[in-house]
Amino acid sequence: MEPNCSTNTDIHQHRRHDSEHCSLEITPMEVHRVVPPPHKTTMQKLKTRLKEIFFPDDPLRRFKGQSSKKKWILGAEYIFPVLEWGPSYSFKLFKSDFVSGLTIASLAIPQGISYAKLASLPPIVGLHSSFVPPLVYAVLGSSRDLAVGPVSIASLILGSILGQEVSPTNDPLLFLQLAFTATFFAGFVQASLGFLRLGFLIDFLSKAILIGFMAGAAIIVSLQQLKSLLGITHFTKQMGLVPVMTSVFHTTNEWSWQTILMGFCFLGFLLVTRHVGMKRPKLFWVSAGAPLVSVVISTLLVFAFKAQHHGIGIIGKLQGGLNPPSWKMLRFHANHLGLVMKTGLVTGIISLTEGIAVGRTFAALKDYKVDGNKEMIAIGLMNMVGSSTSCYITTGSFSRSAVNHNAGAKTAVSNVVMSVTVMVTLLFLTPLFQYTPNVVLGAIIVSAVVGLINIPAACQVWKIDKFDFLVMLCAFFGVIFISVEGGLAIAVGISIFKILIQITRPKTVMLGNIPGTDIYRNLHHYKEAMRVPGFLILSIEAPINFANTTYLNERISRWIDEYEDEEDLKKQLSLRFVILDMSAVSAIDTSGISFFKDIRTTMEKKGIELVLVNPLAEVIEKLQRSDEAADFSRSDGLFLTVAEAVASLSLSITGQSSTHV
Repeated sequence: MEPNCSTNTDIHQHRRHDSEHCSLEITPMEVHRVVPPPHKTTMQKLKTRLKEIFFPDDPLRRFKGQSSKKKWILGAEYIFPVLEWGPSYSFKLFKSDFVSGLTIASLAIPQGISYAKLASLPPIVGLHSSFVPPLVYAVLGSSRDLAVGPVSIASLILGSILGQEVSPTNDPLLFLQLAFTATFFAGFVQASLGFLRLGFLIDFLSKAILIGFMAGAAIIVSLQQLKSLLGITHFTKQMGLVPVMTSVFHTTNEWSWQTILMGFCFLGFLLVTRHVGMKRPKLFWVSAGAPLVSVVISTLLVFAFKAQHHGIGIIGKLQGGLNPPSWKMLRFHANHLGLVMKTGLVTGIISLTEGIAVGRTFAALKDYKVDGNKEMIAIGLMNMVGSSTSCYITTGSFSRSAVNHNAGAKTAVSNVVMSVTVMVTLLFLTPLFQYTPNVVLGAIIVSAVVGLINIPAACQVWKIDKFDFLVMLCAFFGVIFISVEGGLAIAVGISIFKILIQITRPKTVMLGNIPGTDIYRNLHHYKEAMRVPGFLILSIEAPINFANTTYLNERISRWIDEYEDEEDLKKQLSLRFVILDMSAVSAIDTSGISFFKDIRTTMEKKGIELVLVNPLAEVIEKLQRSDEAADFSRSDGLFLTVAEAVASLSLSITGQSSTHV
């Protein structure tokens, strides 16, 4: 044995020899003993498990070894991140944030008005939602780059789900009340996930699901804008591809060439500026300012030529002033409670996923960390406050955050600058938007959501995992042909089904020895690996539980039958030992223990001995409690590595004595 090799017998200290810096020369007297982990009480185990589930980031570590006063300060900074960076804030940082804030405000104002119309809400609500939420996030949020406001996907979902039961045209007041109430529920769900440390639940929305969902939603959003781009007055309220296209071609007599000309001219302008901003990040201000320029120019054209009298629809008069309180408008009546709860849950989860994903993306670019649970609390409280101040659902916008990042934002003060700019607009500039044409707002929405169709990412999913690609397609086509929430539900259901398949049908592989080494690897992966006569060496690569014990029993029996059939054909040495490599079995339950007892009994009837290799802490502990570990130990059934098991048990095949573990 090399002098620098560890001889510690703790099972946690040993792994396969190919991962070590040195190798052991196996002899009969050098077989290492498998020992159970140190004893822990049930409460200690429960505490450890719950900590790993709910507190994997260990947020309390910053308080260890600190004085009481320091703990209070650190606690306040944890709850209000502004207290952490605020005292060191400088005028130099403010200059960068000021420029960033003005830049994203030029994008947020036209987008806010556009997205409010997408949600079938009064345009002024979009400006309200760009004023209060950013102020709340600046105090509670942990991202330096996230620009907060209304987003297209959440606006679409809110409008489509509520519009299925309440008409925004026939009953606009009730629709507005339900929108504010759904926003409150969305914020409550988001904050609850953060407070209860349940952020892992949003991980069920995989990357493949989000790619397909976003692309499908982008197409649906774009198709909905055909109403504005073509000047149609009687348009379907349904969201599916078929009803939308049917409505478009059944209303050709309502198409307005003036509207079409203006719409596609400004849409072309917006797409060109967006392309310039993507190709040359230093020219971010071109794409950032294009929506506001479009609004200003189109408004002046309509006002100068009285275009509203020639078939071009306009926003109309906006009621100026700061956000009026809306807590009295929240409706928790039984008639619509289920509707607003469903809307709040779906929009809350989607907007939360988008906000956290955007925040983490830009945090990685600047090499700082964003606390997911803190972000959930910040976004949730932001929406709860917003629902009481005439705001609808808001989150971190990717387009505005990208502009904020490229403009050189240093802290969340850029959100404050944007909010103040929106405030000035609400107080003094709303009359200027009276003649803004709806067609330009539609063009702004289309140009914004085009970026949600990520074809290279879809190709990458196809290249890596075909099943994930199927999930992505289900989300995409579900959104287009069924509904936004229906497509999302189908994709999540298929993803959960995939997880269940992986749990109930765990992977098992046959191992062989790589000649000249004590390394054992998958026979189908490493062509040079060779079987060991008299041994069937299998690796189980998943936890063993009630959901897969029946399958494992049948699969191992099939491995044995296949070995014996091949043995009869080739007249090889008869099967004497089945070795199960347990290195990847991280957990086991009562059914798993019974599985070992049953399969061992079955093998003994065939004259085959079952051997376990490297069972991990939880496995060996539960085997010990069931007295199974002692039975294995007395019969040479427990070893630390496959190499040691083969070296020791090979002696019994040749008739020599072996060393018991």
